[in-house]
Amino acid sequence: MSVRVLHPRRPWEGRRVILGVTGGIAAYKSVQVARDLTRLGTRVDVVMTAGAQRFVQPLSFQGVTGREVFTDMFSGSGPAAHIRLGMEAEALVVAPATANFLSRAAQGAAQDLLSTTLLVTRAPVILCPAMNERMFSHPQTQANLRHVQDSLGYKVSGPGQGPLAVGEGTGHGRMLEPEEIVQHVGRALGTDSAWEGRAVVVTAGPTREPLDPVRFLGNRSSGRMGFALASAAWRRGASVRLVTGPTALQDPAGVEVVRVETGEEMKGEVLSVLPDADVLVFAAAVSDFKPADANDQKLKRSRKGEGMEVRLDPTADIALSTMEGRKTGAVALGFALETEDLLPNARKKLKEKGFHLIAANSATEEGSGFEVDTNRVTILDRSGGMEELPILPKEEVAEKLLDRLTRFLQGGV
Repeated sequence: MSVRVLHPRRPWEGRRVILGVTGGIAAYKSVQVARDLTRLGTRVDVVMTAGAQRFVQPLSFQGVTGREVFTDMFSGSGPAAHIRLGMEAEALVVAPATANFLSRAAQGAAQDLLSTTLLVTRAPVILCPAMNERMFSHPQTQANLRHVQDSLGYKVSGPGQGPLAVGEGTGHGRMLEPEEIVQHVGRALGTDSAWEGRAVVVTAGPTREPLDPVRFLGNRSSGRMGFALASAAWRRGASVRLVTGPTALQDPAGVEVVRVETGEEMKGEVLSVLPDADVLVFAAAVSDFKPADANDQKLKRSRKGEGMEVRLDPTADIALSTMEGRKTGAVALGFALETEDLLPNARKKLKEKGFHLIAANSATEEGSGFEVDTNRVTILDRSGGMEELPILPKEEVAEKLLDRLTRFLQGGV
């Protein structure tokens, strides 16, 4: 079983977030939200309603944040705690947000510390609903949700579809998982005007070119680099479409994910949205060749003997095939994974495929390339510039690459 390793990083590091917890069974998940935000470098102030304390003890949140937990409007922190918390917060997330709390939020009721803090803050507010499906679908709940979004500008994240409390079956009303909520907080903290509203297309992962129904020609790409780039672009405010080959990775929060098998399928998906794409990121490890004749039956040694020759044909070059159809002003980032002549090969691809930037990395260097959580890239640009990055987690590499792309989006180089 793999364990998520979190470390302080953008856009969470050094930021101040209020986590409001209300009285629903999903409150137990909020402990993980507080823990993950803290591990990402966020200063988390937890504000609990009286109902929340019936499900989870304040000590649990104090243990994972190392900070005081606020439960009482008139506690030792003083009657003005809601003013201080609301003014200092850079984002406020309520998870779970019960039907009762949504009603109070829509009315602007100030009945406890959390609801009064909500009235004070001018930071982005994220509400994560969690309730029974019948309560969620009630017309009044739906009216409250429309009001907090359309009139108050709050962001509503979720709910999801899945198992509800014991005896309630499965339905729409389940609170988002902690990792999804953390990403929505990241978007609230990380939105960048250069990226907000931009249409971004990212390719990721390997492709599989079939030899027969059970065998294929492929590679060892995990898709982590492309997924990190898609997630980082979404956190900056972009609308992101991720076209990925087969991978075990979960869909990034907020990102439209299209899963394909072959290079031809990936090319088709990219071409279908090409005219609207402001940014194109070609991070997929597309197979350069495919079996010339794919068999519709499993190839068996008993019929083929001990040896077998397979003729390979070249596959379509997705980046090259999109050059003419790219939107005027679109920005393109490519990758060059090489085993030799890294920089000469990368510079050649940069020019031939019309990239604004290319990230060159070695397939043979430890800690770089496939099947690892880190990468070492050298960034090359059209003007001949070069920036060598040290080995970094792929999430940090993604942020640095998007920083460089921001210059092009702003009209720079």
